[in-house]
Order: sequence, then structure tokens, then C-alpha cells
Amino acid sequence: MDKPTLTVSQSYNWKRRIALITATFGPGLMVMLADTDAGSIVTAAQSGAQWGYRMILPQLLLIPILYLIQEVTVRLGIITGKGHGELIRERFGMKWALLSVGTLFLASVGALVTEFAGIAGAGELFGIPSWLSVSIATIILVAIGLTGSYKRFERIGIAVGLFEVFFLVAAYLSHPNPADIVQGLTSVPLASKNYVYLLAANVGAVIMPWMIFYQQGAVLDKKLTVRDLKATRWDTLSGSVITQLIMIAVLVTCAATIGKASPGRTLNDVKQISDALEPFLGFFGAKLAFSLGIVGAAIIASLVVSVAGAWGIGEVFGFNKSLNHKVKDAKAFYFIYTLAHVGGAVLVICSVNLVKITLDVEVMNAMLLPIVLGFLLALEAKALPKEQRMKGFHKYLVWSLSGIVMAFGLYMSVFSLFS
Repeated sequence: MDKPTLTVSQSYNWKRRIALITATFGPGLMVMLADTDAGSIVTAAQSGAQWGYRMILPQLLLIPILYLIQEVTVRLGIITGKGHGELIRERFGMKWALLSVGTLFLASVGALVTEFAGIAGAGELFGIPSWLSVSIATIILVAIGLTGSYKRFERIGIAVGLFEVFFLVAAYLSHPNPADIVQGLTSVPLASKNYVYLLAANVGAVIMPWMIFYQQGAVLDKKLTVRDLKATRWDTLSGSVITQLIMIAVLVTCAATIGKASPGRTLNDVKQISDALEPFLGFFGAKLAFSLGIVGAAIIASLVVSVAGAWGIGEVFGFNKSLNHKVKDAKAFYFIYTLAHVGGAVLVICSVNLVKITLDVEVMNAMLLPIVLGFLLALEAKALPKEQRMKGFHKYLVWSLSGIVMAFGLYMSVFSLFS
């Protein structure tokens, strides 16, 4: 029998679908690759080293939570045509908008410090002083933002962020025992304070305040419309799966190596993590793969975090705030973008303990989640037309999962204050 062939019409339809996917994909993948930032990588490494495979199940459970929350963000941006900060200011007033952008500022500063610390740590593996690696990265990051094109910014960011696939290579080279992984999936020691603290750090490492500001602003800068909603949902879902697979790959790598050789070991910096991995993974797996992965993660996250901060502040105070603007047309926006990078670089060059500040920052993110998610759900219920709001099971599922995350954030606030 002759093999069926595509008609001209079918071929045209497939080309249209591919063109649509290419045109709409990006904001979700970009923000999710940034979600697996240097801080998240170190948090996953610490979790694997101390608790083996016991943190894999929470990472899997966070996939639907991450997707459902960011899907609300996409819908708000596309349907209202407004950024997150602008919607809060319009619906709840300036005071609440300032509170919201204040949480964004805290989360962004903490994130940028961990990103530059990750770049510094990766550079030191090859004898490059931190002041040099961080300075070069800062210049490159600022230059990328000043190109005057959102599409160019996004393409560069995703290209660099894809270096994170080297963590999957490292996981393969670590040769984890499948039986141990299955056993770890059935063990969640919530009675341990240390486990709960690291669990909070992982929640804070996966759902971050700046993600909501970024993706809502990105769909606007990319000029996406209601007809693009389906494609943007697939973009967000695929990104949610990829980011968690990378987190699990880092966790598995450290659990199969450091966690087996020195159970419960505390890691203090990127070099220590790499040195601990080298006997198991060799030079390529420990130094080259790990450093490329963490640099890619840190650069894409720095781009997303700084733009999210500049977008959020611009939305609240009402000045020009688009990556498609030339510098002369959005001076305040580009000033904040540049200042964020320079400030984070200076703090790291002045020396910061990456692992310690990373865990503290991620727990802080978990503590800020009640504010961030509270605003997100309130906007979904108030700013969207009735036909575009969540209904039935979908609504109750999102509210329930968000409620659990917010309650966990409040619990961690109390836990951190009195521990």
C-alpha cells in the first residue's frame, strides 16, 4: 500500500500550528528556566545531600501547583492587557500596590544576590576571581536588556538557560539506584524540623514572587492575545515540567553521591559541592557540567528577576516599562534594570556565603507567598470578566492548593521567628 501523504491544505495547517507555537511559546519556558535559578540549584543540592531521595515527592507535587498558579497569571495579563502591579493599584489602591511591589523588591534583591554568587562560585572552580566573573556577567546582562527588543531578550535568555540540561547529564553520570529512589518516594519525614525547613526552602525555590510579575508582563511585551491562551498554557505546562525535572536531577545527583558517601553533610559553597561530586562524576560531570548548568541558570534568572522588578515598579508608578522601548524612551525602566544588576554584583563581590543566604532567601520567599498569592487570587476574582474566571472544580482546586501553600508560608514565618 502507498503511504498516506499530507495534502497541501494539511501541510499548510501544520505549518500554521508550528508558526503559532513558535510565536507564543517563550514567556512560560523563560520564567520556568529562571525558576530553576542558582538558589534553587543549591537548595536542591543541599536537600539531596542531607535527605537523599526523600525530597523528590514534594518536587513532583509542586508541578501542578506551579502550573496552576502561573496559568492564572497568564490569563490576567492577556485578558486585562495590564501588568500585575498596575492591576493591584487600580483595584486595591496605591498602598496595597506598594506592599505588593515591596515583596517583589525583597524577593528580587535576594534572588539577584544568589544568582551572582552562583556565577562567582562557578568561576572560582576554574581559578577565575569572583570580581572578574561577576563583573563580566554584569556587563553582559545589562547589554542584553538594552537591546530594545523583547523577542531578542527572550531568545538569548532561553538559549543560555538551556545550559541547565547539563544537570540531567550529571544525574545520569551519578548512576542512582532505582530501588533507593522508590524507597525515598515513600518516605517524607515531616517530624524533622530540619526536613521541614528544607521543604520550605524548596517551596520558596519553586514558587517565587517575581515569577508572577514577570510572566504577566512578558505576555504583554510579546503582544499575545486571547486567541493565544491555549498555546500559552502549553508553554507554561511544559516549562513547569522541565524546571522540576532539572530540580530533581540536581537532587538525585547529590543524593546518589554526596548523600551516600557523607549522609547529612552540610554544603557551604559551590566549590564544595563540585569537589564533593568530583570523585563520583569526574572532572566533566563535577566541574564542567555543574558550572555550565549553574551559570546558565544564574544568567537567565538574573534577566527575569531584574526585568520583573523594573516592570513591577513601572506598573505601580506609571512610567514607560517595555523592553521594546529604546533607552531614551524608558529611562527609569532601564535605570532600575541596570541598578538591580550592579547592586547584586557589588554585594556578591563584597563576599556572601551562597548556601546560607540561598536557604534563607528561599524560606523568605515561602513567607512572602501569602501576600503574593492572596493578591493573585483576589485579582482573578475581581479583574477578569465572569466568563474568564475559574469555575467549579478548577476554582476549588486552585484555591485549595494556594491555601495550602499560603498556610505553609505563614507556618514558616512563625517557625523562623521562634526557632
